[in-house]
Amino acid sequence: MKFRRSERLIDMTAYLLEYPRQLVPLTYFAEKYGSAKSSISEDLGIIKETFEQRGIGILQTVPGAAGGVKFYVQVSEKKARAVIEELCIIMATPDRLLPGGYLFMNDIIGNPAIVQEVGRLLASAFARKNIEAVMTVATKGIPIAYAVANQLNVPVVIVRRDSKVTEGSTVSINYVSGSSKRIQTMVLSKRSLAEGSKVLIVDDFMKAGGTVNGMINMLEEFNAELAGIAVLVESENIEERLVDEYLSLVRLSDVDVKERKITVSEGNYFSYKE
Repeated sequence: MKFRRSERLIDMTAYLLEYPRQLVPLTYFAEKYGSAKSSISEDLGIIKETFEQRGIGILQTVPGAAGGVKFYVQVSEKKARAVIEELCIIMATPDRLLPGGYLFMNDIIGNPAIVQEVGRLLASAFARKNIEAVMTVATKGIPIAYAVANQLNVPVVIVRRDSKVTEGSTVSINYVSGSSKRIQTMVLSKRSLAEGSKVLIVDDFMKAGGTVNGMINMLEEFNAELAGIAVLVESENIEERLVDEYLSLVRLSDVDVKERKITVSEGNYFSYKE
């Protein structure tokens, strides 16, 4: 079947977006569309230019006989600022306040459009790193972790508070909660993470960082390597932060229950350095 150029461009674009960070040989596209490699190269040049102009991502050419192209997600600064600004507006809504000064966030992490945008932002910051898995703790971090993992084309590893029969043998560790200072437990199936994996830790909310620090300790049990830490929201007014190097989209500065006021600002996304 012979493809028109417009059909090739659409189909190639869809494929590259669906399989980010995967090396795709030019021969794959050439055989699929029955076209010469020179034509495929020209098509990819158009896609590359469009991706960069639209702030969608980077199309990297890998030279050599075993080469091809790789797509890396990249969000433009203009788009990133717009998304984070919108997140701040949503987070500052007064009716988000719950008794005890807690914030309702289920509407955010349950909104596919928002979660997808968050996943693209977080993945964009780590797209060029050699990440082999995304780790989070059940339950609220799971949607964000999957959104990030989808953009990085890697599996998700879910740490739980208790062991499940369906997960087989597990590794269990104790850690100190950064905010309550209580000893808590987290477990991970031995089959969930390959030894030596390079892992990006993702979570929805970080106070002092006790839970994130627990996941870092869990990585040590698997001889895995920490590749980075990314959170949707960080709490600013913390006396002792247990985690130093991390990326955040939104910073929660103050919660005034009496005045029903939530003060938020952009996190360290734009100043974060890998």
